[in-house]
Amino acid sequence: MRYQLDLVLRPVEGALVRIIGMVERRGFGARAITGDIQSVDGRWHLKLVVEGQRPIEALHRQLEKIYDCLSVRIIPIEAVSETAT
Repeated sequence: MRYQLDLVLRPVEGALVRIIGMVERRGFGARAITGDIQSVDGRWHLKLVVEGQRPIEALHRQLEKIYDCLSVRIIPIEAVSETAT
């Protein structure tokens, strides 16, 4: 199953590495990543697409515990099935 993680991070050194490391340790693979810095507050807004078969709730709880992570929102992505023609 694929999920999009919408994260807001503090702009500190190593925050992205901690997030990606947690995702991998929880059995999910990162498939795409995009980000932007909010000019008003300086926070990082990150969209991370992950894929895995484990329960996403465990990853959500672990990401919320990371000090640099200010918010986490998870959106399931519909799997697109391809058929051979």
